[in-house]
Amino acid sequence: MAIKVKAIERNVSFQEGVEKFAYVLQADLYSRLSDTKVIQEAALRSGISKGAINAAWDAIGEVIKAWATEGHSVAIPGLGSMRFGLRSTSVQNVNDVSSNLITSRRVIFTPNVDIKRELAETSVSITCYDRNGNLVKRVTSSDDGDIEDPDNEGGGDDNPGGGSGSGGDNEGGNQNRQFTITVLSADTEMGTVTGGGTFSEGSVIQISASPKIGNQFEKWSDGVTTPNRNITVTQNLTLTAQFVADENPGGGGGGDNPGDYD
Repeated sequence: MAIKVKAIERNVSFQEGVEKFAYVLQADLYSRLSDTKVIQEAALRSGISKGAINAAWDAIGEVIKAWATEGHSVAIPGLGSMRFGLRSTSVQNVNDVSSNLITSRRVIFTPNVDIKRELAETSVSITCYDRNGNLVKRVTSSDDGDIEDPDNEGGGDDNPGGGSGSGGDNEGGNQNRQFTITVLSADTEMGTVTGGGTFSEGSVIQISASPKIGNQFEKWSDGVTTPNRNITVTQNLTLTAQFVADENPGGGGGGDNPGDYD
């Protein structure tokens, strides 16, 4: 058995008119097994009736949801533990702290030792495709089998400010190296920003600048003029959004048309 991954040659440059191709790993398609099939298989292996397993499954699920909502990290028998958390952006001024800083709510699952060992010992099969979709190589991984620990990840709710993307989407797979992307507004009276935080190397994140009414976005401190953009995390980085007064305030500025992601 092996985890199947695709390496696809893509243009990873975010500069208009500039091409920079690299092979990016992403998860291959997996079939989703329904809970009915899981319960049926568990009944066959244990000799316990499907009805009894289904009732126990439902009861455990309700207990986990109730306790996680109360702020507990709840054990999932035989698998690990689960808790609720958040991803959020950061601000320098305490007066700007509000629920608007929350970018997403998270379910954090921490596997137990047996699950981690199973993953560490499972090989990874990589199929490589060039930019034209042609299969150019197949390889079986020889990595160290390091397992990511969600409780020590930069994106946990103990360190609000972001975290790594989902597995398989990170360029190079360097999930143990963490970098901080700081996103600031040059003038919070003229516009606001979202995105940023601490992420694993290779994560692709989104940042956004939104002008307030009567103003318009001008550029980021690195010269990029697209208000909403994707960034591949490779180093610590600070980006400041700059805004200017709208010369045509009746022309539909004010953040209602944030633009396209580059």
